[in-house]
Amino acid sequence: MPSVVSQVPAAASEHAAAHFATGFAFETDCADVQQALTQGADFVLLDVRGPHSFARGHVPGAENVPHAEISAARLEHYPARTLFVVYCAGPHCNGAQRAALRLAQLGRPVKVMLGGVSGWCEEDFPLARGES
Repeated sequence: MPSVVSQVPAAASEHAAAHFATGFAFETDCADVQQALTQGADFVLLDVRGPHSFARGHVPGAENVPHAEISAARLEHYPARTLFVVYCAGPHCNGAQRAALRLAQLGRPVKVMLGGVSGWCEEDFPLARGES
């Protein structure tokens, strides 16, 4: 008798490859962001939590724009093709997805940093403290 895992067959390899490749267009991870930041990032990193959470600890180099405050006017000083990478508290929070949706609705390129601050800390990367 097949297990619960194998009861539904795995997708054909070409479908699986397409599915997993697509994910990289929407998401990145903490290690990739950290590496890019040390080499000169080609994106704007947005911490989309509130100012109090941001001040308690954020990814160095991140700008604080709470997801509810993302607007065309707030972003007008960035070139139209600027890539934004957004993060929130972590997997228990949907702030990054809210921010990514808003940025996409504004026609801005966007990716979510998986794990958020929780993931950043789990990777043992340092946090900056204080206001932006």
